[in-house]
Amino acid sequence: MKGNRRYRSDFLFTRPSFIVGAGSVLNIAGRYYPFNYSESAWEADLKAIESDWGIAGEDIQRAYLAINEDQKLVAHND
Repeated sequence: MKGNRRYRSDFLFTRPSFIVGAGSVLNIAGRYYPFNYSESAWEADLKAIESDWGIAGEDIQRAYLAINEDQKLVAHND
């Protein structure tokens, strides 16, 4: 599960590369930082809520797995 996150809190923004950043200084070809658009405000809200709950679920899953690992270590050391 490490590094394999499906949900992000910044999903509306793109992740620019170094080349895009360098090109934006010169403003070659115009717009460099496009947003991820939705067809409607309702759809954008739906995506945002899904992503928020997905992040919360991943945090709960990580905590659950960490507690299970701790319990296994404690049981193994007894």
